[in-house]
Amino acid sequence: MHLKDTNFGTLSSCLKDNQMQLVQLLGKSTDLIIKELQPDQATQIAVIYIDGLIDTQVLHHSILFSLQERCTPDQLRDLDAGQKFELLHKRILMAGDMSVTHDLEPFIHQLLSGNVMVMVDGTPAALRIGLPGWEDRNVSEPSSQTVVRGPMEGFTENLRTNTALLRRKIKDSQLWLETFQVGRVTQTSVSIMYLTHIASPELVQEVKRRLGKIDTDSILESGYIEEFIQDTAGTPFPTIYNSDRPDSIAAGILEGKVAILVDGTPFVLLVPSFFVAFFQSPEDYYQRADIGTLLRFIRFLSFFITMLAPSFYVAVTTYHQEMIPTTLVISLAAQRESVPFPAVVEALLMELTYEILREAGVRIPKNVGQAISIVGTLVIGQAAVSAGFISSAMVIIVSITAISSFVIPETGMAIAARMIRFALIALAGFIGLYGILFGIFIIVLHLASLRSFGMPYMSPIGPYQADDLKDSLLRFPWPRLKSRPANSKIQNPNRQDTTK
Repeated sequence: MHLKDTNFGTLSSCLKDNQMQLVQLLGKSTDLIIKELQPDQATQIAVIYIDGLIDTQVLHHSILFSLQERCTPDQLRDLDAGQKFELLHKRILMAGDMSVTHDLEPFIHQLLSGNVMVMVDGTPAALRIGLPGWEDRNVSEPSSQTVVRGPMEGFTENLRTNTALLRRKIKDSQLWLETFQVGRVTQTSVSIMYLTHIASPELVQEVKRRLGKIDTDSILESGYIEEFIQDTAGTPFPTIYNSDRPDSIAAGILEGKVAILVDGTPFVLLVPSFFVAFFQSPEDYYQRADIGTLLRFIRFLSFFITMLAPSFYVAVTTYHQEMIPTTLVISLAAQRESVPFPAVVEALLMELTYEILREAGVRIPKNVGQAISIVGTLVIGQAAVSAGFISSAMVIIVSITAISSFVIPETGMAIAARMIRFALIALAGFIGLYGILFGIFIIVLHLASLRSFGMPYMSPIGPYQADDLKDSLLRFPWPRLKSRPANSKIQNPNRQDTTK
């Protein structure tokens, strides 16, 4: 039986009844601790918590010490149960994070979220004292989006740590934080952060509406949320940006976007998101404008190489040899003389082999991962060429394609390019360059039809917004970036004083 299937009511005024119901709901769990105290003959107090979820040191030196040393029979004499409860609340227990709970459902949720619950016999209420104390990973360098110049701190799995990292970046009273519980069983805390004077109220309401519609047992990572709230699932392209860098998320919030933080994961979502944003890196804004622009051009070029290089090779070697210089044609023909497969099969086999090696490199323990990558890329590749299974030119093409895929800063977009690559190779093997052009035409139409929270995915390219191009394909110097991108329907478009 799930807790969500239980008909919760209010807490009982009888302490023993509450304890019995609690033990029944939690299945006599051995980590449920109920410590009973009796300051005098007429007073019974219960301190309830889950072992491993709270800071036991603070519990012993603060809460239990106060109850045992400051809660004396003289203070409790001639007081009824309600007055004793108020005495604990107002004078005895000193804690910054404290509230009163009357219902059983929030009582259970708060208990399982790392809070200490204090109850007094005769009072249908409980004091909640926030004492979370589980082990957390320290703030460390982000692993997925590394930079040469810029902050070296990344999000952790702790929701409150992540919100604090964003608060450090944006010290504005209008940076609002709202938290919801999502998942019938896991009851995962999901927070949204946005600037009320910049973000569109319609966007904020849409985010809340989509989060409110999620009805599932569990939310264990932000990827769950991403699939539930995205506009369409029928696309290989990511329509919601995710990052484990606080500076990247803070920059998005400052542009009027909404950040979605999920407890238990270091990856924060940012909506709405557009195609060009997946090729931008926080480092673009820490380097000079000309360097940032060059790096963006390299990323877009790498994206096209990742998608098109193998298919273009298949097309020109199979159907369009007249496009290749004569000397190179002779060299390629000599290499392929002993290869038993057509170019399209060779390309598909090599790309599939590389994807297997890439996945193996991720899953294999780190102490042997490097050795496996060396064996896979050097030994197997050289042996395959020597055995005549593949040509040397194909090894070069696959290697360039693989390296180019790592240039794309956002993993989701790199995976999309790798998926599309297989379809383009098949089209190239079928009708050559005409197949590639047909595939590109379909991709462009598909991209133009996508939306991210109702907004055009290809903005500012389509629909065309000239002013927003200053920070899309190019990166203009900061003095010229006076306005925020208009594609998010923001309230305040000016980031600088436009009169100067």
